[in-house]
Order: sequence, then structure tokens, then C-alpha cells
Amino acid sequence: MTFSALKASAILSASVAALAFASATHAAQPVLTLTPAPAQATPGQGTFALTARTRIFVAKGDVEARVVAGQLSDMLFKARGLKPAVVEGAPSAGEAAIALARGAVSSDKIEAYKVEIAPTGVVITAPKRAGLFYGAVSVWQLAVQDAAKGPAQLPAVGIDDAPRFAWRGFMLDSARHFQSVETIKSILDTMAAHKLNVLHWHLVDDQGWRLEIRKYPKLTSEGSWRVPAGAAGRDPKTGKPIRYQGFYTQDQVRELVAYAAARGITIVPEIEMPGHALAPLVAYPQYGMTKAPPRANMGDWGVFPYLYKPSDETFGFLNDILDEVMDLFPSEYIHVGGDEAVKDQWKASPEVQAQIQALGVKDEHGLQSWFIQRAEKHINSRGRRMIGWDEILEGGLAPNATVMSWRGVEGAVAAASQGHDAVLAPDSTLYMDRRQSASADEPPGRIKIVSLKDVYDFDAAPAALTQAQRAHILGLQANSFTEHMRTDERLEKMTFPRLIAVAENGWTPEAGRDWDSFAARLPAEIARMDVLGVAHDTVPYEPQATLRPADGGQVSVALASGLGLGEIRYTTDGKAPTKASSLYAAPLSVAPGKTVRTRTFLGDEPLGRVRDYPVSLLAAQTRNSHQLEICGNGINLSLEDDAPVSGPRAVFAVDLMNPCWVWKGADLSTALTLTARIGQVPFNFQIGADREKIPLRAPATPDGELEVRLDGCAGERIAAIPLGAAARGPALGTVGGRIPAEGGVHDLCLTFTAKSVEPTLVLDSVSLTAAGKSGEN
Repeated sequence: MTFSALKASAILSASVAALAFASATHAAQPVLTLTPAPAQATPGQGTFALTARTRIFVAKGDVEARVVAGQLSDMLFKARGLKPAVVEGAPSAGEAAIALARGAVSSDKIEAYKVEIAPTGVVITAPKRAGLFYGAVSVWQLAVQDAAKGPAQLPAVGIDDAPRFAWRGFMLDSARHFQSVETIKSILDTMAAHKLNVLHWHLVDDQGWRLEIRKYPKLTSEGSWRVPAGAAGRDPKTGKPIRYQGFYTQDQVRELVAYAAARGITIVPEIEMPGHALAPLVAYPQYGMTKAPPRANMGDWGVFPYLYKPSDETFGFLNDILDEVMDLFPSEYIHVGGDEAVKDQWKASPEVQAQIQALGVKDEHGLQSWFIQRAEKHINSRGRRMIGWDEILEGGLAPNATVMSWRGVEGAVAAASQGHDAVLAPDSTLYMDRRQSASADEPPGRIKIVSLKDVYDFDAAPAALTQAQRAHILGLQANSFTEHMRTDERLEKMTFPRLIAVAENGWTPEAGRDWDSFAARLPAEIARMDVLGVAHDTVPYEPQATLRPADGGQVSVALASGLGLGEIRYTTDGKAPTKASSLYAAPLSVAPGKTVRTRTFLGDEPLGRVRDYPVSLLAAQTRNSHQLEICGNGINLSLEDDAPVSGPRAVFAVDLMNPCWVWKGADLSTALTLTARIGQVPFNFQIGADREKIPLRAPATPDGELEVRLDGCAGERIAAIPLGAAARGPALGTVGGRIPAEGGVHDLCLTFTAKSVEPTLVLDSVSLTAAGKSGEN
């Protein structure tokens, strides 16, 4: 079913009443733990017993229903070890079974379904295969509310359900970092289990070309590999370059497209143009504006200046590529990117300037519009529709284009106001490369926090649109750009559980969405993610400890979780916390040598892991870079070290435009010893002329100094600690020096001197101890 048909069906459908969940006092579970929350649900009496003897019945000759029944059986086997037999026909008298049936439901939407669960049986009804599948998913969810194996009791309920939006998506960036086929399948499984139906696959960018194109083999032989910047790109034993590489064969793509389709998911491919094109131009420079595009820059992040040449030869090349792409992907939509195309190379080219005059377009933005419209004509000639990022609005929107709005919701508003369809994917609320809490335990990424609740609270119905214009909003999607997601596990942890909040936003009627209800369902959702085998971030639920010196040689331990859900229980006797352990209410006073063990509980269910915090005076006198205050708001990252090549790496909080940290409220009544662990990271960021704006402070020693200033970064310099070998890397180094007594409490500003931003010196942690005592562990 095409998205056009889904959208038309959505417009014709009347809105359905929202399900009223039991209020999420966090001590009580909701009536149902279904996520997304269904449009309507009526609780019944009793439960249905799902056992090893349960069978699933389908009408004779209904091939689609039989396939869905087999999927449900397979899903139940993976989750609970039960594999119901699939049988054609009807259950015998008195047999408590599951049945899939064709029939009308209250909504005209293609994915609508009904589920009726009673002690005597379960009936899933839908007119279309998509509805049968989503009904089966709901039954599976009700059978998987914990991680237990064996029989399950499904609550009696009547569900009448249909989606809010036709497009409920996730964008996976495989260009910056490459994921295995098995990881993508795991993500698809988890998407399907939460009724998401679009995987937007970002296959091409400056850092890599990831799709086999048989007519142009150098796209993968040359364009699919790079050498990472810094120490990560060199073998520490031989000094030889280490390639980061990978691409998907056409057979693998067909396998994934079929795997997704069987789960109700359409894969929409993205082939970027006219910018984000360094990787293909390294392979085929004749189609670009530069004779020799620099391969070395493929290890950088940021916005690159390399553009396709707007020529007939280039369009021959791109059309050939698009033809192979459209042969592989049967999706209605083909994504052409169109974002962040820096026009400097076009501006500097007399040939391109002459072309602008000949075409009669206003400027380089008009030329990009011409470029995109030419691509659209080829896509339309194959019976497909074009979609692109909201920059395709600039210079005039292609006639039949759909806009994916990433720079806020304004692009969607503009597109819908012009009668074009749009998908909401705004930065930063729906960008999964943002941290989920302030904890240093979060995976690296952009330092701005976008919590699970922030994602859940996103308003997918912009107030700036009229009701008629809102009909052009196809839906929403989360975007996972993977610059800082070096591993598949990290990608999954940055994506989940936030993508499940997107699923509820996209499916559940606006009036039926409730954060407290969603939060109360999290223990069941965690069990399902575990069963599905997808990694997910637990840090925002978990207690984080802040240790500070206290009177009498004690240490104050304050506990808080990023999301503030549930209640925190703790022990100091070495035992794992339970629901019966002490309830945290205020900072604890703990003797050094003890360990505070903590865990969050939501109702009776644990949420997240047990977290252990050894208590010592040194820990109370130490702050990591995430606990220090960053001075600016330029390029703020939780940035991973480039070393070692294998194994764990340090992660630093830093503003690359102003590497500067502040220790708030240091007690300088007496002289102190400052001990700092420092690292060095390559400056592999394409930021153009803005690089010259990064402040450099002249060093007095060959390797530079750590400077300490009093009460602000413009204050008096009270220490300059030579860095020596600690600055040379690639491993972390330690430096120390004396901070004089300054009479009372002051803020300390910490910066480095350096001759260049390459490499950039960064703080890992800082300790302030009594003068003469080392801060080293």
C-alpha cells in the first residue's frame, strides 16, 4: 500500500476516541501495557491462557493471514518458548484458540484492526494484511509483559485501533558508520513490534558510499572506505593506515527490503545530491567541481563544500544510479537529500555562473532547485515520488516533491501551506545523536540533552497549520545520524527507548497520549526490548551520584536520575537494593570506604541497573568533564577519544569552538593541589572559516600549559601548569600543580594554551585536594 493511499485513507477516516488508561501513579500499572497506546480499548473480565497447546486458526486459502499467523507463532516462540501451531479452518467447540479473521473495523485506515480477548479465545480482525499484522503485534505485546518463559495470561480486552499518521519512521545513517545486516534486522524487528512502518535509509554521505551499484563499481571499491582521523586511523604497531569500510551488496539489500516488507515496513533509500557528495566524487571526480577531491577529508565530520557538477554527464551518472536504486527498492518514495549544499564551488565556477544565466534562474539556490527538479523528473518517470530535506524549498519547490522538515517544523509548515506533503523530523527533538541525560555514562554524541520525555512531548500537529493544511502532514520520524555512534550497540542505545516514544506519537490519537501512562509501561517495554535482543539505554532511569566533601571527614552523596521516574532505593551494607531497601529522600552522609548501592523502582518493578558508588574523599574532590561547566555554546559534544584503536575510550565534554571548563564553587581557603587527566582529539571537523574563530592562547613551554583563572575566564591567571608529555598522546596523561589560597569560594576557569587546534586538548577529569597530596588514583 502506498503512502498516498494511506494518507487518503487517513483523511477520510473519522478520529477515534482515545483509550483511557489508569492514571500512572507510578505504584500502579496501567490497564494495558500496549505501546503505542491503542485508539480504543475496553477492559473485559478474566484472562486468556496462552499455553503450549494454543493453536492459531486462519480461514482456508487466506495466504496472507496464514503468513501473519506464522509470524505471531515465531514471535511467541522467541519471546516465551511457545510455538502455537497454525491451522486452517475454525477451532473445535470449546477450544480456546487465537483466530485471524477478515472483516470490517471502525476505521477506513489501511492498518486498522480489532482484537477481542476473552477467556474463551482471541480474535484478530482486519480487512487488510497490515491490520492483521498489527493486531498480531498487539497480542504478542500482551503476552510479553515480562521476560518470563512459558505460558502467559492475556488480559481480557476489546481493542479497536488505527494509526494517527501514515508515516511513522526512523532514519538510519549507515554512511557515517556502517551497521551489520543482523543489526538492521534487529532494529526492524523492534520497529515492527511498535507499529513503526518506514525505515529511511541514509546510504550515502561524504564519509562513505554504502550501496553496490553495478554500473559504477568504484563507488564501493573506492567510495566505501576511509581512514579515521587521529590515532584511530593508524596501527599502533606498524603505523600503517587502518581502513574503515563496508557496503551492502544488492543481494543483501533485497534481503533487507523483503525482511522489512514482511513486517509492514517500507525502506525508503536516500541518495544525496547535490551536496554531501565527497565519497562518490572521490570515486568518480569527473562528476564534481574539483579534479581531485581529498580522500583524507572523508574522515572528517561537518558540512563539506564538495558538490556535483550540474551537467548532462552528471545527470547521466545520477540517473543510472537512481535506476539501480529503484530496481532494488520498490518504495513509493525516493529520497534525494538536498540539504547543506554549500554553494561556494558553484559560485567560484565561471562555467556554472554562465549556466545560471543561460537557465534564467536567480542564483545558486535557483540552480539547486533546477537540479532537484531534474532529478525528480527521472524519479517520476519510473512511477515514483521524490522526497527531500527542507532545503529543497529554497529556490522553488519541485512540482510533486514531499518535504522532510529537519530545521524545526517550519519547512513542513511552508510545504503544507503550498499544498505539498511533509514529514516532521525536526532537529533537535527527534535527533537521536543527542544525549538522553546529563550522566557521563551516556554514549558520546551532541551534548544537548533530548530526553525520552522530550521526544514523547513533541507536538506533531503544528499550530501554525490550518486543519486542511494538517492533512498534508504525512507523519514523523526520528533521525539517527551516526558520526558518534561507532558501534552497532551504541547506535541501538542512542535510538531506544526514544524511538518507542516516536512510535506512540505517530500512532496514538493526540488526546490519548499521556506521559505518566507511557512511563508506567516502561518496565514491560524494557522486557520486550530485551526479548527482541536490541540494546537500549538504561542510564536515564538509573540513580546518578554526586559526591562532595562533608563535615567530619564524611562524604555527602546526592542521588538523582535523569528522568526522575519512580523512587530510588539504596544500601550501604553491600547488598543489592530491593523494593524493601531504604528510600532515598535527601543527601546521605557516608564514611569513606563504604559503597552506596542504588537502584530505581517504578511501582514494584526495578527500572535500570544496580549502580554502585564507592565513597572516598578523592572521589568527592574530583569532577569529570561532564560535571564541569562548559564555557560556550558553539560545537558542544560529548566526544570520544581517538585512542586506543580497540577497547574502551575516554569520552570528553567539550565545546570545540572554545575548549574551556569551569569548576564552580571551589573552596580556596587554603592552597590546593590540582590534578588533571587530559586527552588530545583530532580536529576533524569541516566548519570552514569558523575554524579561525577558535581562540588560541600562546604557550610558554613546548607542549603548552593548563591555565587556571579566578572567577571567570577573563579573570586573574593563578596557575599555569606545564603539560609536557601528557599533551603528546595518544593515551590520557596526568598533570598537576599548586593552586594558591585565595580566601573563600571561587569559580575556576580551566583552559589550555596551544599553537593550533590540531590536535585539540581536552579535560577528562580534575581533582582538587589539600596541598601536597596527590589527586592521582
